[in-house]
Amino acid sequence: MKRVLFVCTGNTCRSPMAEAVLRHKGQGWEVQSAGIFAGFGQEANPKAVEALKDKGIECEHQSQPLTDDLLDWADVVLTMTSHHKLNLEMDYPKYRKKVFTLKEYTRNEQDEDLNPDIADPIGLSNDTYKQTLEEIETYIDRLLSRR
Repeated sequence: MKRVLFVCTGNTCRSPMAEAVLRHKGQGWEVQSAGIFAGFGQEANPKAVEALKDKGIECEHQSQPLTDDLLDWADVVLTMTSHHKLNLEMDYPKYRKKVFTLKEYTRNEQDEDLNPDIADPIGLSNDTYKQTLEEIETYIDRLLSRR
């Protein structure tokens, strides 16, 4: 069994979507999410929840900040951007070996997209949230296929 921690900035859009998708698709996986600059208890962005709901995926989420306890718990920490990864490596150096971007961790030889980041949809359209979810889902499917 793998314990996966998804990390983004505020823990209201990308990492909760990734958490919800893996929770929905990944039987036997344990998953949590957190934010580098998150507070406690904020619900997921309504547009993120709606994009997930359109795919039949439930998202009951309360934000949480990144902590040593969460990093200790995780087998792997998957960030949404290379900036998040760098931030973790600088602030939590003892976890460096288990921190990757989601795209980096699931990259294959056929990848033409070398951008390691999943862009933040905050403040953008519902369609942008749906596109972000599609991108996240692609990489989670890869993660699950490597099991």
